[in-house]
Amino acid sequence: MSSPSIAETKALLKATLRQFEDFPTKGILFEDILPIFKSPKTFQSLIDAIKHQIETNFSTPESKPDVVVGLDARGFLFGPTLALQLGAAFVPVRKQGKVPGPTVEAEFEKEYGKDVFVMQADAIKAGQKVIIVDDIIATGGSAKAAGQLVNNLGGKILEYVFILELDFLHGRDQLDAPVYTLLSGQPEKLGS
Repeated sequence: MSSPSIAETKALLKATLRQFEDFPTKGILFEDILPIFKSPKTFQSLIDAIKHQIETNFSTPESKPDVVVGLDARGFLFGPTLALQLGAAFVPVRKQGKVPGPTVEAEFEKEYGKDVFVMQADAIKAGQKVIIVDDIIATGGSAKAAGQLVNNLGGKILEYVFILELDFLHGRDQLDAPVYTLLSGQPEKLGS
């Protein structure tokens, strides 16, 4: 059985996402990716599409990623599977107070508040090539903070990868490496 095309995967993902108004705060239209993981076919299609993108762009042994960094918490849902498929290590970026041992930290502003990300200080070695993954890029603050952590440890960011980009918020403008997203723009509100 062959994998779905990128266009088929995009259509499948778009049909699978759900939206919740005024979550987590009033005025936010929250994009829920959790239904992706209820369907093994949809989840596999997501991993295959991202893996194809990365292997196409970084096809030589010198450019192959060493580490996939996943952002707390939805980047944890597909980051480890992607890392395993790529033969790369997985490193989590967590919220402050959730990581033991020596850490590095970066503060960031989200679309609905401030937060701090941390990573273990020995998680990335100088010169390692890194892909940073998360579900959605909105304002870019959390991804930028993750990138700062990688850079502070001497890693080289190859690319940022997201399922969905809320492009009207221009989050990619804050990032210091290429950005790949499967979907862009916020789909129309459910029931519209």
